[in-house]
Amino acid sequence: MKIYDEKHLKNIVLLGAPKAGKTLLAEDMVFEAGIIHRRGTIEGKNTVSDFHDIEQERGNSVFASSMHTEWRDYKINIIDTPGFDDFIGEMIAAVRVADTCVMVINAQHGVEVGTELIWDYIDQFQKPVLFAVNLVDHPRSNFDSALQSLKERFGNAVVQMQYPLNQGESFNAIIDLLKMVMYKFPPEGGKPEKLPIPASEKEKADRLHNELVEKAAENDEKLMEKYFEQGTLDEDEMREGLKLGMIHHEVFPVFVTSAKKNMGTGRMMGFIDNVAPCPAEAKPELSADGQELPIDPSKPAVLFVFKTHLEPNLGRLSFFKVISGEVTTASELVNSQTGAVERIHQLFIVDGKSRNPVDRLVAGDIGATLKLKDTYTNQTLHAKGYDITVQPITFPEPRIRTAVIAFSKNDDEKIGEVLHKIHHEDPTLMVAYSKEIKQLIISGQGELHLAVCKWYLENVYKLHVDFESPRISYRETIRKSANATYRHKKQSGGAGQFGEVHMKVEPYFEGMPEPTEFPVRGKEVIDLEWGGKLVFYNCIVGGVIDARFIPSILKGVMEKMEEGPITGSYVRDVRVMVYDGKMHPVDSNDISFKIAGMMAFKDAFLRCEPQLLEPICDVEIMLPEDVMGEVMGDLQTRRSLIMGMDSKGNYQVIKAKTPLAELDRYSTTLRSLSQGRARFTQTFSEFSSVPFELQQKLSKQLQEVEAV
Repeated sequence: MKIYDEKHLKNIVLLGAPKAGKTLLAEDMVFEAGIIHRRGTIEGKNTVSDFHDIEQERGNSVFASSMHTEWRDYKINIIDTPGFDDFIGEMIAAVRVADTCVMVINAQHGVEVGTELIWDYIDQFQKPVLFAVNLVDHPRSNFDSALQSLKERFGNAVVQMQYPLNQGESFNAIIDLLKMVMYKFPPEGGKPEKLPIPASEKEKADRLHNELVEKAAENDEKLMEKYFEQGTLDEDEMREGLKLGMIHHEVFPVFVTSAKKNMGTGRMMGFIDNVAPCPAEAKPELSADGQELPIDPSKPAVLFVFKTHLEPNLGRLSFFKVISGEVTTASELVNSQTGAVERIHQLFIVDGKSRNPVDRLVAGDIGATLKLKDTYTNQTLHAKGYDITVQPITFPEPRIRTAVIAFSKNDDEKIGEVLHKIHHEDPTLMVAYSKEIKQLIISGQGELHLAVCKWYLENVYKLHVDFESPRISYRETIRKSANATYRHKKQSGGAGQFGEVHMKVEPYFEGMPEPTEFPVRGKEVIDLEWGGKLVFYNCIVGGVIDARFIPSILKGVMEKMEEGPITGSYVRDVRVMVYDGKMHPVDSNDISFKIAGMMAFKDAFLRCEPQLLEPICDVEIMLPEDVMGEVMGDLQTRRSLIMGMDSKGNYQVIKAKTPLAELDRYSTTLRSLSQGRARFTQTFSEFSSVPFELQQKLSKQLQEVEAV
């Protein structure tokens, strides 16, 4: 296979909301280039990109899939991404290594919530963008409306390159405003006939062509001067201006396609070849310490691993972009994060499930290798002695969580190991065992994300599990002060156990005055690892309790705080004063005072008007205006406090504070209420008081469990 240098490579990513037609557009591109000789279909389960079993089972993309074309002396690396934001990690990683983003827009809907979400990351990385308005052959296609939604959302940077004729089921022609010709397609699609623009369209085409010329001229002073002198630019000059505008993120060209009929794809690929920036022209990557890392074949090798995937019966496939130098099948590289030395035994150009072996890959190219020992997603490999770490991708926080329950207790340990492997492949899936709620918790981006994880556990690793709603991490505190006394006495022959503790417990808040009712002999302020504080005072006088037993009393208090008296949750924000007690010259020991301290704290706590606190989340929902009523009504049933409303492009944004306990499976409800057109994020905000009725219910549940 021919090796292309950094000036003859194009790396593009196909992005868009679900059902925009990305997978079929990718299919058209590899078909047009002759990589495949027959276009696959979603129904036929034979497309290049959606080749995983789970994708064919579900009928939609789950993973980002790599492929390539060789088109007019250029190699175009293509990454097709999922549309559902449950798989946002796949999209973000692909955007990061691409040099141009092709945002596929459904001609029926224009800008969708999915478009908005993806755009946040495109904008963050300042990647060049072109829009492909797809599905113009659909009976409900509305190109003008879709174009208007793009202009309203993205402003004057949106520049029209084409528009369709006969859109809808009879669609067969595109007016091209750069070349000023009409492309007319045969019924089966493919190579079009170039024809003059019809007289009925000439005035409109001329007007739009002039707007395109002006937009191209804006991006360069010399082009602007030439435009003022001559009143126009030739085709090459327009390409130059458009390229500069794309690189500076100030021009977003709009193309027309019908992926289903294979119409318009070839023309868009020609534009990508001629105008879209190559890796050498693209914005440089950054190192972890903020230095620019331009694509440079003359420097030592640096690879950035942006995706890893375990292939059954094959091993772990690692996808990477060559940032500098070149990599060969004999290369030995160092993992900058772990220090492990990795030997590259095989190199591939990947086309879906097909792997095409190559001997080397150069700076700017995208490839894959098998069976790296200790390298995963978001890590850097570099030549020995050339210590560089590419700035890692920041992935979004999880939005949904579930507890993982093994059908067989013998599988518990293995499930934990497998889930950590999956996390290394997919950093947006978080895994942790919660000591507090005593459950193995996985957190992800949505129901589909977790469903894919479960599918892999059961079908690839043969581990049978159940997912259930996780327990809530409540906190316990108090609202008033109380005193308690507890005597621990145990006699069982020989030395016994004896310890008596008198204790005052009260609520703690920042800045409260020091106690005056007891003399303070010692004070310890403990920042609790679960949040809040414990302030512990030794107020013993006259030696009624020996100083060596005070740490044991504190230990007993801490142990009870780890399993609070109301629900067994962590206790926070209390102040404890040990002011009296008794001891025995023979029977008193550490365990006696630890038990006495624990029980005295429990007795006092229950007299202090215990208050249960629940985690509250900041929830932000982006949705179409026509479903706001249903979504607001549902939020109210979830004890939400609406904090405000805003707009973002064509969409509304609701901001609310909602108890975590009310957000279980919320993504499914929201998808149902909005027909899949709304998205939400949630982040922990604070702990807040639980309603009295709910506190009573949860306390009763704990008592029932303890009674069993």
